[in-house]
Amino acid sequence: MKYCSDCGAGVRSMVPEGDNRPRWVCVACGSIHYQNPRLVVGCVPEYQGRILLCRRAIEPRRGYWTVPAGFMEIGETLAQAAARETREEAQADVEIGELFSIVDVIQAAQVHVFFRARMPVSEYGPGSESLEVRLVRPGDIPWEELAFASIRIALETWLDRRPGEPARLATAPRKRLT
Repeated sequence: MKYCSDCGAGVRSMVPEGDNRPRWVCVACGSIHYQNPRLVVGCVPEYQGRILLCRRAIEPRRGYWTVPAGFMEIGETLAQAAARETREEAQADVEIGELFSIVDVIQAAQVHVFFRARMPVSEYGPGSESLEVRLVRPGDIPWEELAFASIRIALETWLDRRPGEPARLATAPRKRLT
């Protein structure tokens, strides 16, 4: 950050009085500009025992598989964001269920939040951010082609916590998430 979004003057990194970490502070008006993690919200849509995956048409990780997810917008709830992202990326309507996974992605300044979701009908297709969209059985998840570690964690958690299914041991890397 170079300039204050309130008055346009220069900013400098400093620890404001009463704070405990450096923030961008305007040298003219004193506004403190906080930079906080962004929320990425998604869901694991299910239809008759299969889940909906999207192959990314955008960077980062173009061509890799993901569940519908994206940045939350101001003015929407977490559940609304998950449903909107599913409509945008997979042209599918879902009924959002329980929140089941939260993943801190510290190096990207993001928090990834995932819900269970039910597709009432098998209607879907690629949106502008997806090359293709596919319903897959849990045994056919393309683990080696997943876009991000947070997606692996979410899918493993989803599998581990399905009603009536035996528990699975999560094998996702816990170090650096990309």
